[in-house]
Amino acid sequence: MKKWRIAGINFDHMHMGDLLRLVHENPDAEIAGVCDEDRSRMEGTIAKFSIPDDRVFTDYRICLEQTKPDLVILCPATGEHGDWTEKVAPFGTHILVEKPFATSLEDADRMIAALRKTGKQLAINWPLRWYPPYITAYRLIREGVIGQVQEVHHYGGNRGPLYHRADKEERNPTAEEKGSSWWYSKVAGGGSLLDYLGYGVTMGTWFHGNNKPIEVTSAVDRPDGLEVDEHSVTVARYDRGLSKFETRWGTFSDPWVTQPQPKCGFVITGTAGTISCYDYDDTVRLQTAANPEGVDVAVDSIEPPLQDPIQYMIHCMETGSEVDGPLSPAVSRIGQQIVDSAVRSAAEKRTVPLVDR
Repeated sequence: MKKWRIAGINFDHMHMGDLLRLVHENPDAEIAGVCDEDRSRMEGTIAKFSIPDDRVFTDYRICLEQTKPDLVILCPATGEHGDWTEKVAPFGTHILVEKPFATSLEDADRMIAALRKTGKQLAINWPLRWYPPYITAYRLIREGVIGQVQEVHHYGGNRGPLYHRADKEERNPTAEEKGSSWWYSKVAGGGSLLDYLGYGVTMGTWFHGNNKPIEVTSAVDRPDGLEVDEHSVTVARYDRGLSKFETRWGTFSDPWVTQPQPKCGFVITGTAGTISCYDYDDTVRLQTAANPEGVDVAVDSIEPPLQDPIQYMIHCMETGSEVDGPLSPAVSRIGQQIVDSAVRSAAEKRTVPLVDR
């Protein structure tokens, strides 16, 4: 069996460590190289996965030329997704970009165009895609158990991006760190709306059968002294009703430790029933005419290649399959349209039509 060579470039986002762990643990893959302009940001990963020095780089060009990866994982600041995709694409590799897609539809389209020129695939990794409750909810929707989806409600967030490192290792940030972190920089694409709204609306697009909303209304809360928001509420009007998506940095607890209230997850309403599903739960709640009181349904047992993004990307490379679902540029682009509309709505303090270029 071929060992798929995977390189990790740019360590702005702490999820790089999580993704490289999946590479390290996959018997069909190897970490071909890691690269960041600041070597110190890679040291923890280098030590954890015993990456030899000849696979560690501070220049992405040299990294790509010497390692010749099949797939590159990109984890730059959101505002640099377009630039980094355009830098890496000419080297002829598939690219997996950690969420969100981009800071704007324009940048998202630049990314799509850059990969179209090479014939390689672009994927945007939304970690919620791999959670069994949401895979189960999607299956139930596809099977018609709740009829046609009319509403998707999402609440997503955590205590804040500086409260954890890779693998959810907890830490306590200082007040000064907010001022120096890209997460709190407007130009870099910081803020809870850009961090989490893409989750809700991209997964929501999947649940909605790729249906697009007609118009979007959004409001944000930006605390004094910050450039970006820490709380947003977005309402999208579809031809079949309203859906709501809420983002929050500053939840009472992190959902991977203890679910806060409101719980992080989705409530989906259809013409024949409802589903509630939440991060990390081992059941989903299903309500139908046959069981109006609701029943708990055990989440599906997820088998390869749908357990994580590295398994999935290897599957796509091995079989030549097109990336689909929330990771696909087509679905993620609809999500980006909604995000762009929400940004415009919040800035102009009014309802806006769905943004398109």
